[in-house]
Amino acid sequence: MTPSDLLARLLYRDGLMLVVDKPAGLPVHRGPNGGDNLERYFDALRFGLPRPPALAHRLDKDTSGCLVLGRHRQALERLGKLFRDGRVEKTYWAIVEGAPSKDEGDIDMALGRLDGSRGWWMRPDPLGLPSRTSWRVLGRGRDAAGGDLAFLELCPHTGRTHQLRVHCAASGWPILGDPVYGHAKRASTPLLHLHARAVGVPLRDNKDKITVAASAPEHMGAGLRACGWPELDARAP
Repeated sequence: MTPSDLLARLLYRDGLMLVVDKPAGLPVHRGPNGGDNLERYFDALRFGLPRPPALAHRLDKDTSGCLVLGRHRQALERLGKLFRDGRVEKTYWAIVEGAPSKDEGDIDMALGRLDGSRGWWMRPDPLGLPSRTSWRVLGRGRDAAGGDLAFLELCPHTGRTHQLRVHCAASGWPILGDPVYGHAKRASTPLLHLHARAVGVPLRDNKDKITVAASAPEHMGAGLRACGWPELDARAP
């Protein structure tokens, strides 16, 4: 990643908000051990403002797609409240291993921390935090070894850590390439097949929400084609 690379991944810009297409495999902020991260390049996104933008929310290191940034303090306060109140519409695309028996549904499954030694790893927990995800099948197919694949649209109604990954795995169809909850060694690529496809942000009162979409990354191409979707930017029906 370079500042120019990040500029090329800018999807939306106005006076309050930016949306960038985060690449898979790059953390959004610096971890305790340092290393490359997206935030270190935010200075390239100032566009004349005295300070760089800041994260309005987060995506996992292994997740690609739409990442929302606030351009200044007031914008971040507004965006933070929208995310906390669940008013930001989030749509994800995923390739999963397995064949959901239905074409759509809801997963209502509370989640809790796996244990103190596993950091942010999560698990289904009846005593955990309420977590709900809506899903629908956009395509079905098979991988090179003949195993079932499905292309899903996932819409989280809550924002728990690793929610989509745990919900899919607990339902019997883990996300392809998931190194924690799935079978990463079976995937043709080590990258997680989870993509933040679109966000809808009601940034200004009495105006339509701002909707921004990101094309699926190249590493999801083979899975999408296997499920009948030849184009990375194909529009879901």
